[in-house]
Amino acid sequence: MKTEVKKLDSNKREISIEVSGDIVKNKFEDVFAQISKEAKIPGFRPGHAPRDILEKKYSSHAHELVIKELIPQLYNQAIDKEGLEVLELPNISEVKLDRTTITFKAQVEVSPEIPVKNYKGIKVAYKKIEVGPEAIKRNIDSLKEARKIDPVRNTESIGEENKVSNGVDDNFARSLGYPNLAELEKAIEKQIYIQEENLQRQKIEKEIIENITSGLDFKLPQSVVNRQLQDLVRQAKLDLALKGFAREKIEEQEKTLIQQLEPEARSQVKVYLVLTAIAKKENIPIDDHMPRKAMEFLLKEADWTESSN
Repeated sequence: MKTEVKKLDSNKREISIEVSGDIVKNKFEDVFAQISKEAKIPGFRPGHAPRDILEKKYSSHAHELVIKELIPQLYNQAIDKEGLEVLELPNISEVKLDRTTITFKAQVEVSPEIPVKNYKGIKVAYKKIEVGPEAIKRNIDSLKEARKIDPVRNTESIGEENKVSNGVDDNFARSLGYPNLAELEKAIEKQIYIQEENLQRQKIEKEIIENITSGLDFKLPQSVVNRQLQDLVRQAKLDLALKGFAREKIEEQEKTLIQQLEPEARSQVKVYLVLTAIAKKENIPIDDHMPRKAMEFLLKEADWTESSN
C-alpha cells in the first residue's frame, strides 16, 4: 500500500491511496465467484456459467462491487498506517480501478493538535460547607407549603394533620416518612450539604477548565461542532415539546435555537478536545468515561486552599 497525506488546513487532510497486486486480483475473483452463484444465465446452472460470459455480462457490476468492498478496508488500513485520528466519515474521490490496481483519495477531518500545558497544580479555593439551622428551617417550611397545595393529598388527611398540629413536629415528620422531626432535619441537612458540595465542585471544575483553555487558540473541527449543535437543538426542541409547545411553533424556533446554542456547542467541543489531549498525555483511556476521569485527574493534581470567604 502506498499512501501520501496532504495537509489542507489545521484540521483537514487528504490521503492519496494506491494498492496493487493480489489484493485487487483476489477481490475480483471473490466478486465473480459471488456473481456466478447468483447469476441466471440461460443454458447454465447457477455457479456453472463460463467466466468469459460472466465477464461480458457483469463486468460493470463486478467493478462496482470491488470498489464498494475494497475502499472501506483500504481506507481504514491507510489511516492506521498514517496514525491519523479521524473525526468523521471520509469524502472519497478520484477512484480509479483496473484488474490489478486501485487508487483513490480520501479527505478527512482530524483532531487538532492541542499544546496543553500547565494543567497540573492549578490553584483552587474551596469553602468549608456548613449547613445552619436557618437553611434547614427554610427547607422544612417549603415542604410544609408544598403539602398544603399537593392535589394528591385529600382534604380529610389535611384536616387530620391540622388537628394534630399546625406546626412542624414529629407528626409532620412521620407524614413524610421519617420516625421523628430530628431524623427529618438530619436528612434535610445531608441533602443540603450534598447540593452545596455539588455546586462548589461544578464551580471549581469550571475554574480549572477556564484556566487551561484561556490560553489555547486552535481551530475547532466544524463537523464535530455541527454534531454537538444538532444534539443541543434536538434537546431544546424536546424540552419545548414537553412544555406543551405545538410542533409548528417549535419548528419556527429552530433557526433561533441554532443561533443561541452555537456558542455553547463550540464551548463544549473545545472542552472535550482539551480533556482528550490531557487524557492522551496522562494515559487515560479515550472512552465514554474519559471526560469524568480526566477531570478527576485535574482535581487530584490541583493546588487546594481553603477560602475564608
